[in-house]
Amino acid sequence: MLKDNYEKLSLAERETFARVTNQLLAHSFLLSDEFDYKEGISKVNRDYIFLERNYELFTEYLELAGFGLVRDSGYGVVSLTSGYDGSRVHFDKLTTIMLYALRLIYEEEREKLTLSKEVALTVGELVHKLINLGAIGKKPANLALGRSLRMLSQFRILRKLEGAWDSADTRIVILPTVLFAVSGEQIANMARLVEEKDDDAAAFAEEDGAVDLAEEDDAAAFTEEE
Repeated sequence: MLKDNYEKLSLAERETFARVTNQLLAHSFLLSDEFDYKEGISKVNRDYIFLERNYELFTEYLELAGFGLVRDSGYGVVSLTSGYDGSRVHFDKLTTIMLYALRLIYEEEREKLTLSKEVALTVGELVHKLINLGAIGKKPANLALGRSLRMLSQFRILRKLEGAWDSADTRIVILPTVLFAVSGEQIANMARLVEEKDDDAAAFAEEDGAVDLAEEDDAAAFTEEE
């Protein structure tokens, strides 16, 4: 069936198939649309439409490498999953609690969403949320803050609209992928991590509290170089 479905594709479609597959391996998520804040409209992602049209082919192909696909049409999110630890990236403590805060903010704001499925805020507002949660005592160092935000951007949990990653005024948007990035159990682990105040919390962040997302070599290189 895999071979038959692939052979039905034109040469141009095969190139699109390869490109979209690599997107999933590098970023773990694919979104159906992106909201343009300047024009005030949502723009359709043609790659998502292509994946939906060839969902069986993508699923069969990725299963050969030990990956799975999860699709949520309501939020327009396709997630790449894997049961192999070697195909996962482990977030450090700051990135983990930042993901937790982003999830909380999205949950609080999503009932207000209209045209966009995204939640907009500034980096300063995110840091303020972390402090209010008691997760951190003060603003993280610029290097650490920027590194964590870039990591979450790489895995399409958020995207930057303008400004430097470590600037308080920089506008970012939380993407609906944040709802699918972690399981309910991991959310509970994050909440426990936020409550920890000693060295055990750091160890927890590197082990049970770490969040795992599918990755490939390019994604690993990104985290090292950036």
